[in-house]
Parts: sequence; structure tokens; C-alpha cells
Amino acid sequence: MRIPGMLYILFSFTPWIIYWILCGVGFSQGIIVSLTISIVLLIPQFRSRDFNIMDIVSIIYFTIAFTATFIFNTVFFVERSCFLGYLTLSIMALTSIIIRKPYTLQVSKRDYPEIYWKDRGFLLINYIITIVWLVVFIVNTLIYLLLSKPLTVILSNTLIAFGITFSIMFPLKAPAYFVSRKFKKYDWRVDVKPGSSRGEREYDIIVIGAGIGGLTCGALLSKRGYRVLVLEQHYRVGGYCSSFQRRGFVFNTGVENVSGLWEKGPVTYLLKELGLSRDELFVKNRIRYIFKGEVIDVDSLDEFIEALSKMFPEEEEKIREFFEEAELAYRECYREADVYGVPLPAELIVKVFGSRKLLNYPREHPHFYDWLKKTYMEKLNEYFTNNDLKDLLCALIGYVGAPPDKIYASTALTAIVSYYLYGGYYPRGGAQRFADTLKEFIEKHGGDVLVNHRVDEVLVENGRVVGVRVGDKVFKAPIIVSNVNAKTLFLELINRKHLDKKFIDYIRSLKMSPSCFMVFLGVNMDLSEYPTIIRDIDGDYDVVINSNADQSLAPKGEASLTILAGARYEDFPERGTREYIELKNRLAKELIRKVEKVIPGISKHVVVMDAATPKTFERYTSMPKGAIYSFDQSIDTRRPYFKTPIKGLYLVGASTFPGGGVEAVVISGIICAHDICGWR
Repeated sequence: MRIPGMLYILFSFTPWIIYWILCGVGFSQGIIVSLTISIVLLIPQFRSRDFNIMDIVSIIYFTIAFTATFIFNTVFFVERSCFLGYLTLSIMALTSIIIRKPYTLQVSKRDYPEIYWKDRGFLLINYIITIVWLVVFIVNTLIYLLLSKPLTVILSNTLIAFGITFSIMFPLKAPAYFVSRKFKKYDWRVDVKPGSSRGEREYDIIVIGAGIGGLTCGALLSKRGYRVLVLEQHYRVGGYCSSFQRRGFVFNTGVENVSGLWEKGPVTYLLKELGLSRDELFVKNRIRYIFKGEVIDVDSLDEFIEALSKMFPEEEEKIREFFEEAELAYRECYREADVYGVPLPAELIVKVFGSRKLLNYPREHPHFYDWLKKTYMEKLNEYFTNNDLKDLLCALIGYVGAPPDKIYASTALTAIVSYYLYGGYYPRGGAQRFADTLKEFIEKHGGDVLVNHRVDEVLVENGRVVGVRVGDKVFKAPIIVSNVNAKTLFLELINRKHLDKKFIDYIRSLKMSPSCFMVFLGVNMDLSEYPTIIRDIDGDYDVVINSNADQSLAPKGEASLTILAGARYEDFPERGTREYIELKNRLAKELIRKVEKVIPGISKHVVVMDAATPKTFERYTSMPKGAIYSFDQSIDTRRPYFKTPIKGLYLVGASTFPGGGVEAVVISGIICAHDICGWR
């Protein structure tokens, strides 16, 4: 039977305890007994080639003590047993810290799989435990140098008992403490009885902004009986998940490829909770990649693996291993989804499931935990040597908006690789239909959704929200859910006196994600032979043929399509100026020329054309700099918690965990609804 690591410290102390007890009463044979026990403890370590530094020090010390006592007939190691023992252990602990191998680390490895061993938190915990033991040893050395019995025995044994207890308990509590210490000051609770607010312009919950995160949260809460008000500045709901029409052609303003619709996906969970049908609202996309002149059509993971294997035959085995590992990791990420429908960040794992769950997380999620601790580029380098293959597996990196060496592999797994594993989906009827469906659900369950209602101020009294002001109207509620960007919320809608300077500086420091340039085309061509999405990696743009996902989005025999390319907000002059219009038209023509290589003759069949720049998105969504994922999604950015410094004020949407994209903001809305309901 394998002895738990920190409990093993007690066994490592056994020869020392016997030594101190027996030699303390003048019985020199205690050295022999202790040496024998040390040898016994070391035997299995020789077999495993895995040595505990304390056991090695023990056997060296007792060998020297045996030699001095029984060969050279000295009594020094008997009479000063406690002083010498603790001095030796002090030197051992200090040396292990200096060489950056805390002596408790080897013991801790007994309890945890190898994936933990290089984790910074795991190492920090062992440094702290070793430092505590160093202090215990030094203090005990001084006790036996300066004091006399029985005080020495009482104090030293008390310290040893403390050290053993600390070694066992601290690893259980420390991970939870480290991940929760900043979140705890925000982890307030506002109890609201569903349906309790019945006065004029009084609600249980007010949602600011009708993006998908806010609509998700509002729909779930309205289902549970809460009286919900959603306030939207635009004349339609959805934010980036909306559509517009030009002469019978329907175009989406941002949402074309939705993940999270596999059997355990959060969007699937939302639809089931609301009694909605996935097949009525979404259709699976067909996608084509163009890379180095090669055309790769993908309808399934097997097809993608087969295509990659033909292009890179020397990497075939590694390609299969990569996707096998990715699927294991992805399913582990959603291991607890049966409970709350979504994966949770570390601080919520502690809050909802307890500190033991967090401690066991790497053991229960070994593959996903590995993706959590590496960048996407590190993960690709782990499997592949061919740079072209790595570039191809970054084809959807635009869904994150940061380079592969600047995002965690776990982010790439959920936002990029998941599309290879389970595919992406197009909203039937256009993105607006999905947003409108959530709006209608809220209204059918007693809630109100008011468009053309821009919130001018979030009202705060005594550190807690009490309502919002829209023009000269005031709407009251004890809980406000903000789906507007966190910068807009904290820097424009809340009086600064309610926030401390450090928090405001943090919000100001957050970098926005990239934006994009979009061209919307209605063409009198039949493009049904093409897939829904064409990702031209060579040309660095995407074509989405909306009408191939849903024929109703274009007149019969014609096609609605959108071209997307990355763009910087700073590159565009002020909206409405001649320079702005000229740049917009020039970029649109350049993109259409690029697409001609993929869809020949398209420029001659354009009957409708429009375009959107980062400044267009900023105007219609109030998203600073027209950022498509709110804040930068690289490892350098820490998004705000979903609970804020103001009691009763929540964040949902791309500003908070886990980030941008429909699946991600749905997760944020689900988490917020669960927290408001007390995780029942």
C-alpha cells in the first residue's frame, strides 16, 4: 500500500523520534534502532530509484552517530541528540531551498501525477511547507541549545505536531486559497425572491445590453420566475449576433460559425433548458480550407485527419495522436457539465464544488490540465515538426484574435480545435433569429425587452446597485446584469466615487481585441456548389456563403455572402468623412478581387454591396474600437470577474470569463444565472 505523501513525513520522522526519546534517557542503543529504521525506509527507494532527501540525510546522520558512539566511544551524539538532530535537519531544509528542490517536493510527488510536478502552484506550496519545517527545525535547535527539560520536550513536540498537521492540511487548502483570495472580496450574495418586484418600473433583474450573454442570462432567469427587464440601446437585439436585409439578401453582422452545439455543449444545454430545438435554430456548416494552393473540404473530423495525412504523410501518426489527445482534453473540460451545463473557472470550482475538487482537478482532468499549462504553439510543437502543418492547424486563429504563442492551448482547444472535433453551426434564418428567439422567450415568461433604451447611468447607493437611469426614466432592481463592455460600464455609466482607483486603473489598462472589415454581397449567381465557409489561409480572409446554410437568406437562384478580413481600428479615419468612405470602398474592392480567385466572375454579378469597418461596429454595438472579442484574449490579459466590486452588479458577455464568441458568452450567461439563483 502506498503511503500518502505528507503522511509519509511522519514515517520519515520515526527514526528521529525514537532517537530523541531513547538517547534522551541515556540509552545509546537508540542510535542502532534509528539506523535500522532508516535503512528499512530507504530499501524501497533503491528499488524505485526515487529517493527522499530526508531519509538519505537520516541514514547518513545515524551512520556517523553509530561510528562515533560505538567505534570511537564518544557520548556526544547521545547527550546532545536533540540539538544535533534538529541542527542537521535545519541544514537539510535550508540546503533544499537553496538548490531549489524543497525537500517536501519529493514526498508530495507521491500523491500527485507528474502533470502537477512543474506547476508553479504545486512548487510554491512545497516551498512554503519546507520553509515552515525549516523554521520548526531552527526553533527546536535553539530550544535545545538554550532551554532545559521538561520545557524543551513540550515545546519541541508541539512544534513537530504543528509541522506535520500543517504539511497535511496546507496542500488541501492552499490551492483553493490562492485561486479564490482575490475573488472572495467580490463574492457577495443578493437574495431576490422570484417575482417579488411588482411596482411600476421595478424588476427583480435588469439586464443592460441585449447581446447573447445578456439574453441567455435573462432567458434562464425568466424561466425560473424572475421578473426580468432587458434594456438595449439599438433598435434590435443580438449585438454581434444580429442580421440585416438588403433587397431580399440577409447578412449577419458577425456570427457565422457557432461552436458549443455538441451533446455536452453549453449552447445545447441552453436550448434544452429553454425547450428549444437545435435543428430548428442551427445547421451544421461545411467548410473549405485553401492552403498553399491546396483545397481541403471538411465535413467531419475523420475527413480532416485524412486530408492532413495525405498532405503531410510523415506526420500522419502524430496527427491522429494530436486529435485523440485533443478530444480527450475537450471532453475532460466538460466533465462536470452534467451538473451546471458549463465548465467553471478555478474560483467557481472552489465555490461550487469545494477545495477538494480543485485539488483533484489535475488528477481528474490530466489531458485538459496539460492544455491549461501550455501555449497553443507549445502544444503544436510537442506533436509536429512541419511548420506548414502547424500553420494549417492555426487556420481558425482569428476566432481568438491572438497568435498561437500568446494563447493558452486550452483557449485554442475550446475556440479553435473544437471546430475540427465537432464542427461549427450556422444560425438558421440568420443570426437575428437566434437572438430574437431568446428575446421572445423572455417576453413569454413575463419579462420585458425594450430596444432603443440606452442606459445613461447605473445607480449605486451604499456600495450596491439599486437601478438604472434611461433618460428621465428610472428602472429599479436589486441586481443588474451588464452585457455592455466593462470599460463602458465602469468608466462611463458608474460614478467614480463608487470604485477605488486601483480597480479603475485596471479597467483602463485592459487592451481591446482586434476588429475586422466585412463586405456584404448579394450576387445573382448560384453558388450552391461551394461550401458554406471558405477559409483562404493564403489570402488571409474568409468567405461565408450565408444562403448555402439557409436558402431563405437570398432570392431564389442568387446568393448572399460575407467576406471577412482582419482590420485595425486606428487605420480608419472618422466615419462619414471623404477619406473614410474612399478607404472603405477601396478595401471592399480589394477583397472582392481576392475572392475572384476562389469564386471566379463574382465581381460581375454583384447586385447588393455594403461594408462594415471597426468604426461601424463601435457605432452599432458601443464596443470600444469595434473589438470583436471585447478584450484581448492572449495570456497577458486577465478578464474581470463576473461579479464586480459593487454588490448586485454582474458582468456577462465577452468582457468576462471565458471571452468572446457565441459559445463563450452563453457560458457567461449561464454562470451568472446560476450564481443569482445560488447554484441550486
